Amino acid sequence: MTKKKLIITSFIIIVILLASLIGVSNYFYNLAVARSGPKDFMNNNPDLELSSGVTLRDEGGKWLDNTPLEEIVITSNDDLKLKGYYFEAKVPTNKTVIIAHGYTGKAKDMARFAKFYQEKLGYNVLMPDARGHGESEGDYIGFGWPERKDYVQWINYIIEKNGKDSEILLHGVSMGGATVLMTSGENLPKQVKAIVEDCGYTSAEGVLEYQLKRMYNLPGFPIVNSTSLLTKLKSGYTFSEASALEQVKKAKLPIMFIHGEKDTFVPFEMVYELYEAANTEKELYVVPDAEHANAYDINPALYEEKVTNFVTKYIK
Repeated sequence: MTKKKLIITSFIIIVILLASLIGVSNYFYNLAVARSGPKDFMNNNPDLELSSGVTLRDEGGKWLDNTPLEEIVITSNDDLKLKGYYFEAKVPTNKTVIIAHGYTGKAKDMARFAKFYQEKLGYNVLMPDARGHGESEGDYIGFGWPERKDYVQWINYIIEKNGKDSEILLHGVSMGGATVLMTSGENLPKQVKAIVEDCGYTSAEGVLEYQLKRMYNLPGFPIVNSTSLLTKLKSGYTFSEASALEQVKKAKLPIMFIHGEKDTFVPFEMVYELYEAANTEKELYVVPDAEHANAYDINPALYEEKVTNFVTKYIK
């Protein structure tokens, strides 16, 4: 083969590889990031099945149907209308919990947590629909990174609504757990007293690399990297900067870390990375038989006891 033919052949191969990578990146962007994209991998996913068969969702749904709520809309920094649901405590209080839901979920999925905080701890409850979820606007999922700024706005909303003596707790599960951890690294108002995170991931990059290998038996590089670049172009953030791990290092608030030992959707080992990275008051609660987002379901009484003991150290 002549040198000219070798150059042409190499060029063609490079073009084909780049075109293939662009196509694969678009596929995975639509699959994982775009709101309108198919989320078939969430259906019949063995990592999301609960072998225990236990769930408190029905109980939460009944509570939701019989509890008055106020619908709230705020505008994000990038002009999205974000929807939230506010439940006033039965006895007037300055204590409020803001609860963050998981990937492809919605605020009302968290009703069982809201019931616990309102009925047993006497809190006001705010449950927002994350951008790109539920009734909030947005055509992409941020894996907690743009959402962290939305949560700062929700915090400021509560302070404005309930007064400067407000005491605020953040509690998130799965992507919501990562969201409140990413929020923890921001310059938060003094009214935010503590954070509870349940089965959050270290970073969008870390969890997507793990899922790519687990579900498709594909390496993270270069697919996650190229999809991350596409996400930056389309949605304004990269998977690597969406890092709960880096935000936790800057956190000044007390944090409670919860994770099920049998979690195979967000790998259990991630909780130790997060816990060790935190340079603040912290507590770790490992639930031996719990799968993903199953820690509360598997032992409601113990979960409530652990959370109550933690939060009452900081919110009297």
